[in-house]
Amino acid sequence: MTTPERFSNSAIDLEGLKKQAEAKAGSAANGGGAGVAPTVVVTRDNIEQEVITRSTQVPVVVQVGTGRSPGSENMRAAFSDLAAKGKLKWVFAYIDADTTPELAQMLGVQGLPTVLALAGGQPLTSFEGEQPAEQLPGWIDAIVRACEGKLEGLPESAADGAADNDQPSDPRFVAAEQALDEGRFDDAIGIYDDVLAQEPANRDARKARDAARFSKRLATAGGGDAVAAADADPTDVDKALAAADAEIAAGHAEAAFTRLLDVMVTSAGEDKNTLRIRLVELFDLFEATDPRVIAARSRMASALY
Repeated sequence: MTTPERFSNSAIDLEGLKKQAEAKAGSAANGGGAGVAPTVVVTRDNIEQEVITRSTQVPVVVQVGTGRSPGSENMRAAFSDLAAKGKLKWVFAYIDADTTPELAQMLGVQGLPTVLALAGGQPLTSFEGEQPAEQLPGWIDAIVRACEGKLEGLPESAADGAADNDQPSDPRFVAAEQALDEGRFDDAIGIYDDVLAQEPANRDARKARDAARFSKRLATAGGGDAVAAADADPTDVDKALAAADAEIAAGHAEAAFTRLLDVMVTSAGEDKNTLRIRLVELFDLFEATDPRVIAARSRMASALY
């Protein structure tokens, strides 16, 4: 499975639960589609069904948090809001480390909050600590795109219920969103380009196009550790671009920006322009007021001029 940057399986052991979930295949494996909720609180009794089994159908984003941390609560609210709007393409599962510490321990959590994404009963990527709310949609989108066509999907009853609530903000984007759902990235990008040709200042179209480009790169990325490969050859532009995508998908935007800017300083000509274009695209995945974007834009201006 092509996924965002993986983390070591030694940090999380789900094999026991996965085997238990597989042993309960049948009606449980279908997850009672009509009753699927976009957000669920995880307990000892439902972790098999709502996390392990559910992740064989759609990606599951798990947050291990605590009500004692305002940052944790803010991120929980942000994930819940995104899940409610996510049309059941993914599910948000919350684990309270205070009331169920054994679950946090089972997942190998070292700090709170910790967020991890699972698909097919296996961990894909994770991050620790609060992240800006505006960064979360891009991270989730990358996970959903990476898993397209690789999971069972929810029963039609659940998917139909989600579709009934679908109200796209711009009707021109419906075809593009459908193309993305079907993995037709070039078609979606073309639609957004057509919108931009008519409305060059349409920021929504530009952000959607750049997100589609990012998703396409993740979905078509080769295997191996892109970050390690770039670290071993720090002047290689192509390796730096691939590593930056992996770092963005893993929630490490600042590291991605720094990597590309470091290579830009030592590059010239077409390589420098390629890095500039990619940085601008990655900036568009975030809010313009994000401090990391502001700092990176400033440094990029210095590197260019």
